[in-house]
Amino acid sequence: MDMETKPSSCNVTALRKATRNVSQFYDTVLAGSGIRATQRAILASIARRGSPTIGELAGELVLDRTALNHNLKPLLRDGLIAITADATDRRSKRVKLSRRGEAKLMESEGAWKRAQERFEAAFGNKEAAALRKTLALIASLDLSDPKPMALRAKNA
Repeated sequence: MDMETKPSSCNVTALRKATRNVSQFYDTVLAGSGIRATQRAILASIARRGSPTIGELAGELVLDRTALNHNLKPLLRDGLIAITADATDRRSKRVKLSRRGEAKLMESEGAWKRAQERFEAAFGNKEAAALRKTLALIASLDLSDPKPMALRAKNA
């Protein structure tokens, strides 16, 4: 096995390579809708939550607020979202889809479904479901706790 095909022993490198490959594929399929996979994920998350605060949205997407704000700028510029002050806490800001954002999300739905179907056809339906479950678990891990997950579950 040469250096090009040998799997990395670094978890972050392996995850990032896989993420870039899948993201590039989804971006290609979504290109006709005018938004990227990352933008669609943000719009879909906002749609699911209704009108989350910036902090809630950052938490759901596992992004720091600075990175989220950077990703929200083009959506705001293109009129796909609106950011308003929270009525109960003026220090917080809420994000919601505009009508244009709702339309863009719906417009991208067919392309997103095609990307999902093509990924699952290539990877396998059961494998894709198991992958999503594993990735959700990884996203929820408290990596600051050095004890293995199995020990934490036993002690809980």
